[in-house]
Amino acid sequence: MVRLGVHVSVAGGVEKAVSRACEKGCDAFQIFSSNPRAWRSNPIPVKSAERFVASLKRSGLYPAVDHMPYLPNLASAKDEVYDRSVQALVRELERCQTLGIPYLVTHLGSHLGAGQDRGRARIVNALQTAFSQSDSDAVLLLENTSGAKNSMGCTFSDIAAILDSLPAERRRLGVCLDTCHLHAAGYDLRTSPALQATLDQFQDCIGLEKLMLIHLNDCRGSLGSHLDRHEHIGLGQIGEEGFRAILGHPSLAELPMILETPVDARRDDVGNLEVARLLASGIK
Repeated sequence: MVRLGVHVSVAGGVEKAVSRACEKGCDAFQIFSSNPRAWRSNPIPVKSAERFVASLKRSGLYPAVDHMPYLPNLASAKDEVYDRSVQALVRELERCQTLGIPYLVTHLGSHLGAGQDRGRARIVNALQTAFSQSDSDAVLLLENTSGAKNSMGCTFSDIAAILDSLPAERRRLGVCLDTCHLHAAGYDLRTSPALQATLDQFQDCIGLEKLMLIHLNDCRGSLGSHLDRHEHIGLGQIGEEGFRAILGHPSLAELPMILETPVDARRDDVGNLEVARLLASGIK
């Protein structure tokens, strides 16, 4: 059975996220543990953390996933931004440990024109530094990007090069594939044969054992457009056939899948979860 969920708010206390996920009918869920648009984060109150852990255990939801804030850039050529980004990563790893969250998702950032090699070196050093400063049990998941100018992690080979540079830390690393980003980067998911070809490339470059989470989003842009614009499941360029293939693929169906789809007059989170489940069942 496919485990589906959405990103939920922690407004009013991180412990409220669990009940919100349950109310939406999630099997798993994702949060920002702190303000995603700020550098600073307040410590999680002990009582809030205890209530989150207890509620999560009672709920049966798995996994809970934390996502890095928007501001950090682990590939930045600007020293001040880079240093603050590394410390933000350390902080989020520790917050995952406090909350008993097994996965932390991070974007790989932008090299800001310094070049892929320089950006990769910055990311590798950032991950080494963060892991040396945190004993968190959380696995850090590197998320693929849509391939916007100067971005890191657009291709499987980009991500593989980072993983291969960190043999001692490899057990603490995994991959989160965002379907919108894949499509925008030029990886075809629209049919079963196309999906299989893309997964074969992933296996050859990285290995499917490192794939631990799917961000399940349709894409407004065309294949290879590098346009990172999420769309409702089945209403974008990947389409229903593509999502039926994704949700039914034996290498993917056992993975948790988090939807980061729009909320508008057409559909809300619950509506997208319902469509995804119908596609997974083969009914729609």
